[in-house]
Amino acid sequence: MRAQLLKFIVALFALAMSFGAVAADQPASRDEAVAIVKKATAFIRQNGKEKALAEFSKQQGPFVDRELYIAVLDLNGVMLAHGANPKLIGKSLLDIKDVNGKAFVREQVEVAKTKGSGWVDFEWVNPVSQKMEHRSAYLERMDDYFVLSGIYRK
Repeated sequence: MRAQLLKFIVALFALAMSFGAVAADQPASRDEAVAIVKKATAFIRQNGKEKALAEFSKQQGPFVDRELYIAVLDLNGVMLAHGANPKLIGKSLLDIKDVNGKAFVREQVEVAKTKGSGWVDFEWVNPVSQKMEHRSAYLERMDDYFVLSGIYRK
């Protein structure tokens, strides 16, 4: 039943995107962030991790929508894929802090390890506006890594 619901959500999101229902200037919502993470995890299950990581790292790919993009990190904080900044791939971000000194990657790893999914708030550069903004990232754990995307709030 859960798999059918997930497929329905992914199909509904894809349908909305194909009809241009989401305006390019409209900020992404929390529901859209969750939907793109679910779309990404379904893609991993269907196509395998390696193919998925390559697809997620395409800056003009199907997993980039306005300020929404997919990032994948292992449970040690190493970036495995990043749809907005491929230069981060292979780097350990475990000790990176936002402008307020918050070790948000450590918190993401902790949420992935203890809860399996959830939200983490921090400050980060919005790839669309190129400004430092409040970010709420939703993540879901898969095996020894997690998939995330998030919204920016001005």
